[in-house]
Amino acid sequence: MAVIHHTTLKPTKLELLTAWLPSRPWYCGTEEPELAKAGGFRLDDPQGEVGIEFMVVTDASGPRPVAYLVPLAYRGAPLEGAEHALVGTMEHGVLGQRWAYDGCHDPVLVARLTALVEGRAQAQDQNVSDTPAEEVVVSPAVGGPLATDFTVTDDREGTALTTPQGTVLRLHRALRPVADGPFVPPQGAIGHVAGSWKAPDGTRAQGAFAVLNGGGRA
Repeated sequence: MAVIHHTTLKPTKLELLTAWLPSRPWYCGTEEPELAKAGGFRLDDPQGEVGIEFMVVTDASGPRPVAYLVPLAYRGAPLEGAEHALVGTMEHGVLGQRWAYDGCHDPVLVARLTALVEGRAQAQDQNVSDTPAEEVVVSPAVGGPLATDFTVTDDREGTALTTPQGTVLRLHRALRPVADGPFVPPQGAIGHVAGSWKAPDGTRAQGAFAVLNGGGRA
């Protein structure tokens, strides 16, 4: 079980993301994001080594506010071979120096996300230890276990995790709120993760975080 430490971070997560987001192909705001925390969830690392957080932040710098999903993996030492995925480093008031990575390039986060999509893991509250994230809805994948050797591709539409067999787990980075009712997955989807977040006007928005599309399975 991950333990949530309520302590200081220097720089803060929002400060790290303000500098990092404009470099992403799926970011559609300005060079100076105006970010606010809007929601998200955590996943537990069974080994207790890597902090796993799926943050939702809203950006008010453009003509209209946009919510972004940012999976982050927090480590106590650099991840070898992942220099390209480093969001930044921060000083944690309890744990000391932490390296924050774009979690889609961290094998531990990807493995736990796979477990979530398969129904083998439960989303945890972002701010309270040992508490399920009630607003995260998972439609577990069908057809057997997923392969774990994903190829990661970032584009304007988000991030695609693709197996050699052709199964694609696509993370929606610029989130698309559903106007009425719960999220309905597109035709061909075989699993998904959906949730809600706080819109700038104080209302709750909801939509898909990740959608699994068919292809070969492991």
